[in-house]
Amino acid sequence: MTRILFFTGKGGVGKTSLACATAVSLATAGKQVLLVSTDPASNLDEVLGVHLTNAPTAVPGAAGLFALNIDPEAAARAYRERVIGPYRDLLPPAAVASMEEQLSGACTVEIAAFDEFTKLLGDTQATAGYDHIIFDTAPTGHTLRLLHLPAAWTGFMASNTTGTSCLGPLSGLETQKSLYDASLHALTDPAVTTLILVSRPSHAALAEANRTSLELAQMGVRNQRLYLNGVFTAYDKTDPAAQALEARGREALATMPATLAELPRTDVPLLSYAPMGLANLAQVFNPTQTPALTATEQTDLAPTQSLAALIDDLERQGNGVIMTMGKGGVGKTTIAAAIAVELAHRGHKVHLSTTDPAAHVAATVDGLVPNLTVSRIDPAAETRQYSEAVVTKAAPQLDAAAIALLEEDLRSPCTEEIAVFTAFARTVEEGERGFVVLDTAPTGHTILLLDAAEAYHREVTRTLSDQPDSVRNLLPRLRNPHFTRVLLVTLPEATPVHEAAHLQADLARAGITPYAWIVNQTFTGQPFTDPTLINRGRREQPFIAEVRDNFATRMATVPWQPFEPTGPDRLRNLAESQTPTR
Repeated sequence: MTRILFFTGKGGVGKTSLACATAVSLATAGKQVLLVSTDPASNLDEVLGVHLTNAPTAVPGAAGLFALNIDPEAAARAYRERVIGPYRDLLPPAAVASMEEQLSGACTVEIAAFDEFTKLLGDTQATAGYDHIIFDTAPTGHTLRLLHLPAAWTGFMASNTTGTSCLGPLSGLETQKSLYDASLHALTDPAVTTLILVSRPSHAALAEANRTSLELAQMGVRNQRLYLNGVFTAYDKTDPAAQALEARGREALATMPATLAELPRTDVPLLSYAPMGLANLAQVFNPTQTPALTATEQTDLAPTQSLAALIDDLERQGNGVIMTMGKGGVGKTTIAAAIAVELAHRGHKVHLSTTDPAAHVAATVDGLVPNLTVSRIDPAAETRQYSEAVVTKAAPQLDAAAIALLEEDLRSPCTEEIAVFTAFARTVEEGERGFVVLDTAPTGHTILLLDAAEAYHREVTRTLSDQPDSVRNLLPRLRNPHFTRVLLVTLPEATPVHEAAHLQADLARAGITPYAWIVNQTFTGQPFTDPTLINRGRREQPFIAEVRDNFATRMATVPWQPFEPTGPDRLRNLAESQTPTR
């Protein structure tokens, strides 16, 4: 093991579980280990069973193991104060207020979190007491952006001549330049850093891992390893569902991209228990050979609404926006696609789109469906169009030097956030004329996107001088329960359920009330005979009850399917059936 380990991959593949299990394993071997989460939606606390802050905290029961969360909002507050503090007594209050507004956007939150990240990665003195630093990173889109920042911001500082950026005075960044350079060097040094790609034996997860692998290699991060999580071997060979699940994983591995297949690989079996708490984490890489059936009594669960019945309710409105939200990897894309395909089959005009950087919507639908349009909000294309619009509008009032300065400002990473936000607003507006089904990004990104509805309209006003109607009307549309129906998607497990509950609280503060909860991929009540699958069904029942009793006013459950629900026919089966289908 190198000193620095990065765990990255598609949301929901088990990055946190495997990062924690690796940390526990190294600590058990006598190493001093620091485990760090850079995920805005971190759940290290729940997995390790200890309350964490942004300072290293000893994990009780695991000598030598320390953990911390990089809190993006707290980092942003500290960053703003470091940049603005020196000017408070020197500038008029209006000027200070203007600086604070400049630093209110989501890009500031991200660069501030990165600031904290670089202190651990680039400053060897700050982590001198540890043998290993393990980073449990955010879902793939956020991680790639985070890893790109050392080069991006170094380049931006080198070419910027104005002394300011969308983040305020560049002095706030320039003082960190040597630290950014050291961070980039550490990331690309194979003797220092190993990038561990976490995936599952499914086509979508492996494709995402391959894309990440190639992009990181192009950045110079070539010391990579593949951890394949959730590899299932049937214990009861007579159980058709177990046979199908094993065959599904075997087929996905047989057809994985060649570059991914060439990486050193560690297989981690599908567990019959939750990898939470030190005792269970210690067993992740060496589980019991044959899972015994647990003695847990079946919980008396009342029948829940089917996805088809929920779609009936959604259809009655006749138009509007349907948004799937939740933790990465819970099946938001699949649920969004199933709803869109079923509504289109019923004769409605439907636009299915995604704000998720991973963007697997088209692959999930996998075919032409009458009445259905599928799209993706492409950050690169939106940024290019947005920048061109800003320059075109401003050009008549500016000379050549001023246009050059404006173009330089638009090369800031913040511009992409604004461009994607305005595209999101345009897509929501289409709900006035039909159904728009939005597959949103994992929770941290989604919250930033919704926060941007108020933060970025000021930036749009600054650069375009006026607001498009779609931007001005976005928040009222999102807050209108007759226009926008938010569906919280979760799995029947502790972390996804509690993550969705936190999201529901955040939405409430933004004036948005979820329409329904969808508990996806449930094993409960299915006729399994394989002990691993039976145990998983029993283990999930308290979490289904928790959603029903504590969080949801309306809830639907979707049964686990032994075959990947891709393509129009299987998506419609998912929407119509309460039992696994082919």
